[in-house]
Amino acid sequence: MAASLGAIHAATAAKATTELRSNEDKSRILNAHHETRSLIIAANLEPPVASHVMTGPATRIAVLISGEGSNLQALIDAAQAERLGADIVAVVSNRSAARGLERARAAGIAALHLAAVRGQERSEYDAALAALLAPLDPQLLVLAGFMRILGPRFIKQFAGRMLNIHPSLLPKYPGLDTHRRVLEAQDEWHGATVHFVTEELDAGPAILQYRLRVRPGDTPESLARRVHVGEHIILPHAASWFAAGRLRLVEGSVMLDGRALLAPVSIDEEGDST
Repeated sequence: MAASLGAIHAATAAKATTELRSNEDKSRILNAHHETRSLIIAANLEPPVASHVMTGPATRIAVLISGEGSNLQALIDAAQAERLGADIVAVVSNRSAARGLERARAAGIAALHLAAVRGQERSEYDAALAALLAPLDPQLLVLAGFMRILGPRFIKQFAGRMLNIHPSLLPKYPGLDTHRRVLEAQDEWHGATVHFVTEELDAGPAILQYRLRVRPGDTPESLARRVHVGEHIILPHAASWFAAGRLRLVEGSVMLDGRALLAPVSIDEEGDST
């Protein structure tokens, strides 16, 4: 079944394949990544559930980072192009030297640094982070390379309102060194996943994945570059779905346009197929 990305809600309960065909969607990818990509989306959807109709939009997003901030930049670009559907009200980093803070300042976004004190308990840092975020009133938190593990109390406070981007096809390879682990396992496929954050590390329900085929001669560095391209596509998409009220987490299930996803939406690198 062929449709634009915005028409994913029309997919049937059976597996549907959707290609991004509209000039608008193609130009977005071209502008964001300076190359044309053929993208294929596959989603497994349950029939609509009337009681789970999407709620109102989220208009305020806070982004947590620790380093370079390339995924943050993808979000900023989407916001400036009016493709995000929300304002990034603040960027918070646990590292003062994070380049992502410079990206935020350049975009006129509040750039906040919250350092961990030596010997500080995780719960104490989490409480300070929650206090820092409280007056900003974010309706969505996006973890875009935030290299701290958040505790259960913080996660419960923002349950269903936190997205994370992870460089693997979860549930494979949670944690670090994903590119090296994929090569060591001689996997055929690699990629990235946007998922809701839950108390178990990198184990929240998956929303959207970017898949790429591992090529002969690939290295951890070459895979990282290719995966980054996909991350910069799928993170703004998932955040925009949430901002529009299309995406929610309901009783542990990912709901997209009122339907439960049986599997994450999948976007493949050019030349690959599901």
